[in-house]
Amino acid sequence: MPSSSEPLTLLRDEIDTPVGRLALLASEAGELHLVGWLDERRRATRALMPDAADPRYRVREGHNPGGASDALRAYFDGELAAIDALSVASVGTPFQREVWRALRQIRCGTTLSYGELARRIRHPNAVRAVGLANGQNPIGVVVPCHRVIGADGTLTGYGGGLERKRWLLAHERALRELELPFDETREP
Repeated sequence: MPSSSEPLTLLRDEIDTPVGRLALLASEAGELHLVGWLDERRRATRALMPDAADPRYRVREGHNPGGASDALRAYFDGELAAIDALSVASVGTPFQREVWRALRQIRCGTTLSYGELARRIRHPNAVRAVGLANGQNPIGVVVPCHRVIGADGTLTGYGGGLERKRWLLAHERALRELELPFDETREP
């Protein structure tokens, strides 16, 4: 976190993906602070910077900050491990950070239930809290909250919409088949 006199400069970039336009914010050092779908930007931006005039941050346009845009493009082009080494900012409460670190440990091509995720972080009775932390993840795709599903195997909430979650899991081969093609004309 920057000192009160020096705002943290975040570089903003956007990329096109097969399931919509993705925005990202990263520090000049390449540490991701936000990865979110443009159609959910207001929710994601509020999670990162509750006040758009927050003096702790300065946002400017940037091209491929820290290689993050290229890594995300490679991921969507089928190089699924391309995003694994991306650096992410340590934002959120200690519990949220614990959940988000555990999300990064879910192997590509697999899914995990909220209950199992709670057990993995040694808070087996905190299933709802894990779900809330999962839903407040500001660094989608890279911190793969889409890999968490219901205990019965159903796809449950995703800030980018269930259709997009289904696509991501099929892309990662965690689902055997894609039920419906992603339709950008429909609201996710």
